[in-house]
Amino acid sequence: MKELLYNLKGDKAIWTFVALLALFSFMPVFSASSNLAYMNHGNGNTLTFLIVHLAHIFMGFIIIYFVHKVPYHYYRGITFFALLIVWGLLAFTLVKGTVIAGANASRWIKIPFIGITFQTSTLASIVLMLFVARYLSKNREVPITFKASLIELWAPVFVTIALILPANLSTAALLFSMVLMLTFVGKYPLKYSALILGSGVVLLAIFIVLAKKFPDAFPNRVDTWISRIDNFSKNKPGEDDYQIEKAKIAIATGGIYGLGPGKSVQKNFLPQSSSDFIYAIIVEEWGLLGGCMVLLMYLLLLFRFVIAAHKTNSMYGKLLVIGLGFPMIFQAMVNMAVAVELFPVTGQTLPLISSGGSSIWMTCIALGIILSVTKKEEEIIQELKENEERNAILQRMIDEQKAKEEAMELQANEEFDADYSIEEATVNPMNAVKNK
Repeated sequence: MKELLYNLKGDKAIWTFVALLALFSFMPVFSASSNLAYMNHGNGNTLTFLIVHLAHIFMGFIIIYFVHKVPYHYYRGITFFALLIVWGLLAFTLVKGTVIAGANASRWIKIPFIGITFQTSTLASIVLMLFVARYLSKNREVPITFKASLIELWAPVFVTIALILPANLSTAALLFSMVLMLTFVGKYPLKYSALILGSGVVLLAIFIVLAKKFPDAFPNRVDTWISRIDNFSKNKPGEDDYQIEKAKIAIATGGIYGLGPGKSVQKNFLPQSSSDFIYAIIVEEWGLLGGCMVLLMYLLLLFRFVIAAHKTNSMYGKLLVIGLGFPMIFQAMVNMAVAVELFPVTGQTLPLISSGGSSIWMTCIALGIILSVTKKEEEIIQELKENEERNAILQRMIDEQKAKEEAMELQANEEFDADYSIEEATVNPMNAVKNK
């Protein structure tokens, strides 16, 4: 166990917060999976879902361990090729994952021979952030022109978002806002960012108009978006979305101290209670105190990301920590805001707590890269410390040798003076006269 902990490099506080969130996730997932157990198996046995979640978390930590061992600058070289692969996966998802059993499932693809569903947009988010961080760090000292950045930076960004948008507006909007945030941190000209933001709004409006005009031309969920935004904006009694209504009941029932672990009632009625709306179940069972503790844990994790970015000397490393860490925390805030009806329903999971393999694993990949950045900085600090200790030892040896040589020289001078005095006394005839 000690050897395993010794091999965990990087920011220890990040490791700690991630482990605490993962450990805490077992209780709400185990409790909230009861409705899924009734629907899928008919017996209400949630042990299967707990074991699956355990396997997802265990595999996630294995991913973090191996990813954080890879030097983060290796990702520079593979970013563009990874982006091409992501485009292919997103296009395949959009075409082949449109309808499964009559339901819109264009966010997922099924991995052959394994049978595991995989949400490609989560991988796309990570790769796109790596790409933007690479571009900003590479052009840090070069004056950026809008025309050049439009081709080199924004064209790949818009292609990626356009492939995500038809099936998942919330992820596309979150990703676009995080890219703008990262460009701001990377000192991309604000006037260009304003033009890009305006262009994005115009393109979104064009997409919505075309989707409403030709609803069968391509897969989209525009009507669902409009319905959710409409329900959210009206805020009239009795007109809440069913999910929001049940989430509000769960939060109100929880009160300050909660009903207790496993005692949620609304988990039996709230759809996606173990994923998208798991925060409502947490507040129902653990109360306002438990909900605030979860919020505090994410804020502390954000604080560690800020510290890690500040300590990193490499601009590429700083942008990686911010570009991969901040979206994780922002996604958690969006999930919690949806549960308390501060945002419309979006379908964003709660990182490291909600059930779901691809969501957990992609979060773990991002955390592994962040820890790789902090590990490199620790290695640099350790190397500087070792150099200082080595130089101190060398200087001490030099000082000791110098002192020894000075002592030997002083002793030789004293012996020489003594010999000279004896000789002088024997050969100088005036000594005899002086003695008489």
